[in-house]
Amino acid sequence: TARSDCAGVTTSTQSVPPSAADHVPKGVPLVLCAKGIERDTGALLSAIVEEILPDNPVAALSGPSFATDVARGLPTAVVVAARDGELAADLAARFSAENLRCYSSDDLIGVEIGGALKNVFAIAAGAVTGAGLGASAQAAMVTRGFVELRRIGAAFGARPETLMGLSGLGDLLLTCSSAQSRNFAYGLALGQGKPLAGLPLAEGVPTAGIAARIAAERGIDAPIISAVAAILDGKVTIGQAVTALMTRPLKTETDI
Repeated sequence: TARSDCAGVTTSTQSVPPSAADHVPKGVPLVLCAKGIERDTGALLSAIVEEILPDNPVAALSGPSFATDVARGLPTAVVVAARDGELAADLAARFSAENLRCYSSDDLIGVEIGGALKNVFAIAAGAVTGAGLGASAQAAMVTRGFVELRRIGAAFGARPETLMGLSGLGDLLLTCSSAQSRNFAYGLALGQGKPLAGLPLAEGVPTAGIAARIAAERGIDAPIISAVAAILDGKVTIGQAVTALMTRPLKTETDI
């Protein structure tokens, strides 16, 4: 089950809505700050909350933002999405501050998919760096990872322009380039062969497995996601995964 990466909260997403049901008035919007895909069902978090709290509209807040940067008042831009565009715009206005610019979107699915999958690629980016495979390999991995993100997003009905925005490409660039990202740091330790026990929560670890399963079930070509899942499961080494990726059949860059 995905867990929140906001303000250090680590409460199970599925355990919060039932306990909140008796305390949240009907009609009050609920804004998800957790990023992930439910491991057993493959459901997005908004679907879980909508099922448990059907009388409360759901929104999701995502984008390239480290909590420490926001706390320090450094300029940050994020996006809040809801199925109702007017609600999203109202929430964006409420969240925005002098150094926090919040955009709105009515593509709730797209914002959730971008926020969830970028964590998987951040682990891959950290592993590439930790294994000393070079900046060229990391750039290639992030670029091709974004292709996979768009493929899976399209399967869920996400709009391409959403995935090109803050919650997709923006968050991907941030989390794949800094050890300040818990997922990148996890991948870095993995690539360096260091112990993983006790490391801060990395949401991409559980997300990798369910994302790989979704891709396989829907016939989506997602070799990087599959490789990350296999590495985390101990089925292949990083070296074996890289060899497999580099020796895949050649094709044009724009093949779907």
